[in-house]
Amino acid sequence: MTDISVQSHKKAETGSYKGVYFLGLLILFLITVYISVNTGSLNISMEQLLSGLFVKYDPDVAVIWDLRFPRIFIASLGGAALSVSGVLFQACMKNPIADPGIIGVSAGAGFVAVLIAGMFPSLYFLTPLFAFAGGILSCGLVYLLAFKNGLNPLRVILVGVAVNAVFTGLTQAFHSMTGGSMTGVASIATANISQKTWEDVYMISGYVVLGLVLAFGAFYKCDLLSLSDQTARGLGVNVTTARISVSFLAVVLASISTAEMGVVSFIGLIIPHIARLLVGSSHKVLIPFSMLGGAFLMLLADTLGRTIAAPYEISASILLSIVGGPMLIILIRRSEKIYGVQ
Repeated sequence: MTDISVQSHKKAETGSYKGVYFLGLLILFLITVYISVNTGSLNISMEQLLSGLFVKYDPDVAVIWDLRFPRIFIASLGGAALSVSGVLFQACMKNPIADPGIIGVSAGAGFVAVLIAGMFPSLYFLTPLFAFAGGILSCGLVYLLAFKNGLNPLRVILVGVAVNAVFTGLTQAFHSMTGGSMTGVASIATANISQKTWEDVYMISGYVVLGLVLAFGAFYKCDLLSLSDQTARGLGVNVTTARISVSFLAVVLASISTAEMGVVSFIGLIIPHIARLLVGSSHKVLIPFSMLGGAFLMLLADTLGRTIAAPYEISASILLSIVGGPMLIILIRRSEKIYGVQ
């Protein structure tokens, strides 16, 4: 009886810590939103912002609403999608360094999105669907080329890096052929979200919200896929079907965010890793925490990029690469057995 009481106390204590982490992350996100709103030549107080949004018309708030809020929404939604995509890929591949940017899915989606934006601009609102096709193609290539008596985690990463390099090179080549002007092609190729409008928000929000809801609904599958295949089959799970369905959701989320933000790497690596340290490996908690964490990190990187070298901007993808590269090295060095390095 005493042991049961002790275990119940520990579970309650762990649960309270998770609640504190969620609340702390939410507060950090809201603070970052306010800072992002006031990053630029026009600044307003919190009282003026709330009054202009909900009470009466304010021209300053209206300007910020049209120019800055679309960027905030896209960064938040895109960051959440990429982070959850990383969680799903890691569950499928049993590989804690699987990230849609690293394994080439984002690059494949970005290349097709660039082609559509440059050659068929009238199909702009269908860009997420075409980007999804590119993501599926890239993911399929990685799985196919890496498969040899199973999916070895190290082989997946190496093949993914190669596929990523190919699609990135094709994207940059096409960008150069267009003259490098800041068009829809350039915004995707350079991961620039400075000129986004509410039309872009409407386009990405429907896809991302639906994808995030479906991803959360797949938390049980992710938990099972994290086990050995033999154990999962023993529990009555069709491992192949589960892996394909979860991979499908991961590609959807990565492709849609890439179609709007361009190729952004390492969010799907950094946030899930930190989330597991804070809230554990249960995907029922890990997925929503990663959503919020991804939104926070992407918005933070975008806001910093706007302030570090003002009035010039540094792309959020560049800042994330500077941070994510060393983290990838640290993860590989700490997990030698996982990656097959002796």
